[in-house]
Amino acid sequence: MDVRVGDVLELKKPHPCGNKSFNVLRVGMDFKIECTVCGRQVMVPRSKIEKNIKKIVRDDDTEKR
Repeated sequence: MDVRVGDVLELKKPHPCGNKSFNVLRVGMDFKIECTVCGRQVMVPRSKIEKNIKKIVRDDDTEKR
């Protein structure tokens, strides 16, 4: 899956604050993502994130499913 730093991920399950979109801060074996509402940063394994991605929104306004 082609996920880059700066992308916004819309996940299937919401964060405890109720938001489903996250900014990607770091990509590798683990992803570091930041909630766009409350600003909480979380490290999540790549395998778990790739299963839960609903949509990828890029900086150049393109969307990928």
